[in-house]
Amino acid sequence: MTLFLGVDGGGSKTAFVLLDDSGQILAEAQTQSCYYFTEGIELVERVLADGVGQVCRSAGVEPTDIRQAFFSLPGYGEASDDVETLNALPRNVLGHDRYSCDNDMVCGWAGSLGGIDGINVISGTGSMTYGERDGLGYRAGGWGELFGDEGSAYWIAIRGLNAFTRMSDGRLPRGPLYDAIKSRVGVTSDLDLIHIVVDRWQGRRSDIADLSRTVVDAELQGDAVAAGILTDACVELAAIVETTRVELGFGVDDLVPVSYSGGMFNAEFIRRGFEDALVADNPNYDLRPPLFSPVVGAALYAAKRAGTPLSEKALAVLRSR
Repeated sequence: MTLFLGVDGGGSKTAFVLLDDSGQILAEAQTQSCYYFTEGIELVERVLADGVGQVCRSAGVEPTDIRQAFFSLPGYGEASDDVETLNALPRNVLGHDRYSCDNDMVCGWAGSLGGIDGINVISGTGSMTYGERDGLGYRAGGWGELFGDEGSAYWIAIRGLNAFTRMSDGRLPRGPLYDAIKSRVGVTSDLDLIHIVVDRWQGRRSDIADLSRTVVDAELQGDAVAAGILTDACVELAAIVETTRVELGFGVDDLVPVSYSGGMFNAEFIRRGFEDALVADNPNYDLRPPLFSPVVGAALYAAKRAGTPLSEKALAVLRSR
């Protein structure tokens, strides 16, 4: 039995899966996010050690039994001075060098499309695309919450918070979004929202991004402003897919497989709106539901990096779960 470890480090959580070469998932675990830019790079090793320890204990194996691992890390490559350190950290956890690291965009693509040429778009805490064609990869978006990540959960939440302030002081008519945010955050005085988000939450990405679900709920209650925010998000996500298609060299008449990953796509409005925006950009996109989760994609990518990609029979077993 050959073991492959996949790790998907997102902005809100880190997922781990231990997969064997027959397509059986032996163990899974979930820990806190390893997004380290606010807490320091030492956080990454602590989170990885926790998750790897959990899956290995659950499967009754040692880290040294793992043939190959792939660690997809949020923010990887976005601070050049940190790359060497990030590349070295898993060695301390595994006790060997049979692993590789890259940005979390790679496992989203590998999982959703099964590693074939095409484009995956992520809308989780942040947003970006990653695609491959003829062995070449390209990424777009993913510039972070301060001046990028359009169409992401964080971006949607910030737009929702801004709409709340406008509803509160009369610049917008009050719709269901107003009461939904007050209820979700737990404030009676509107201005207390500043204290909660800035002082109590200290601007944490994950806490703020979670408010995107409140925007989705408000749209379901008929809030036109919330619907507009979500529609804008879909247009932004389609735009980065279109840019990726062009940069990868797909022609306008080429059929381009596209899939998606990230929590925002759990919302039907986002799935439907994204498809509409995508087709408006190019009717030759072939939008497909994701085959596997990003963390399983990370394990599949580990197998590929080991030179032993899973067989069609093993992939069928994995799909039947």
